[in-house]
Amino acid sequence: MRTVELLCSPELEEAVRAAWDRLAAAGLPSLARHPHPTNRPHLTLASVDEFPSGAEERLADLCDAALPLPARLDRVEVLDGTAPLVWLVRPAPQLVALHGAVWDVLAAAPGPRPWHTPGRWVPHLSLALRFRDADRRRARALAGGERPTGEFVAARSYDSETRTTVPLSCLEQERRR
Repeated sequence: MRTVELLCSPELEEAVRAAWDRLAAAGLPSLARHPHPTNRPHLTLASVDEFPSGAEERLADLCDAALPLPARLDRVEVLDGTAPLVWLVRPAPQLVALHGAVWDVLAAAPGPRPWHTPGRWVPHLSLALRFRDADRRRARALAGGERPTGEFVAARSYDSETRTTVPLSCLEQERRR
């Protein structure tokens, strides 16, 4: 599987990581406990089995042209009642436009994950996986009392086969140096 993900500005990443830490300290599920080195707050725009030929370069060009994008977090929710605990992202028009453009590039990609496709996509930053709906109120009190703002400043792609990320924007390449 390959993804297209947007990365947060430092202040927005810090706000999300602080929510992860508050959840973990309260004994609730949290991505603070996820040990993989690629684990960091991100917004997934697309997920497919593999990129078509030439897509990675086209996606990088799109992301470089669009970034940075404003980011404003909204309420904390449990998606589908028993799935991830997320902080919803208010979809600014520029973000919706980039999302559509990414899917234009990936139109021929095999195995699109339907929950990321236009019309079904719910923009969010994950706080915990496999979260119980019964803990939603407590989690909202711990994680979602504020409405942080910031920017999406870089893009990357996660490759589930190699379990690594590849920069999709010059900004992310510069941050890795």
